[in-house]
Amino acid sequence: MERNHYEEHYVARVGWLRAAVLGANDGIISTASLIMGVAAASGRAEVLVAGMAGLAAGALAMAAGEYVSVSSQADTEKADALREQAEIAADPEEELRALAGIYEDRGLTPALALEVATALHAKDPLAAHLRDELGFSPHSEAKPLVAAGASAASFAIGAALPLATAALVPEAGISLWVTVVSLGFLAALGAVGAKAGGAPMGRAVVRVTFWGAVAMAVTALVGSLFGAVV
Repeated sequence: MERNHYEEHYVARVGWLRAAVLGANDGIISTASLIMGVAAASGRAEVLVAGMAGLAAGALAMAAGEYVSVSSQADTEKADALREQAEIAADPEEELRALAGIYEDRGLTPALALEVATALHAKDPLAAHLRDELGFSPHSEAKPLVAAGASAASFAIGAALPLATAALVPEAGISLWVTVVSLGFLAALGAVGAKAGGAPMGRAVVRVTFWGAVAMAVTALVGSLFGAVV
């Protein structure tokens, strides 16, 4: 019988959505905060130079950080897979009983649990143990390059928004305009991220906007107090 049934679930987006939202959020907040700190003590030229430097450095740092952290996750998953494969090869009967025990804990009768475990062992024992014993899933599989690319691109896009604002508005109103526009971008980001992940939009918008406002306020205060680039 041909099987064409397919359902797209939000969890399938986890690999790139988390990195993209984090990158855009960090890009907006860090660049807006940097711009406000510099604007409190300098003019437009210094603001734009600092903003461009922050965009470039931040995007590369986000990409490197995501790649290293997700690569570590991938290495751990690979090590666990090799260990599980060795355990299956060394004592397949014990591993079969362990798998059957997992299904019993989920509500199957002992006889049915053993039958299911036996069928799965006959087809692909390693896949069954990785999925049901260790909780591995194709949806949450570590993909370092995808995470790094999504994080760097979204950071650059997020950082470009307050930077463009600083370049276009009157110099005397840079701090005010960057604050207002950046908070609007953060609210939009929270809504888009919530929509893409199937979460309530109101709570996401408030959370992202609140902490963004706190970060920008603190940085602007430091720049104003010390009269220096921060």
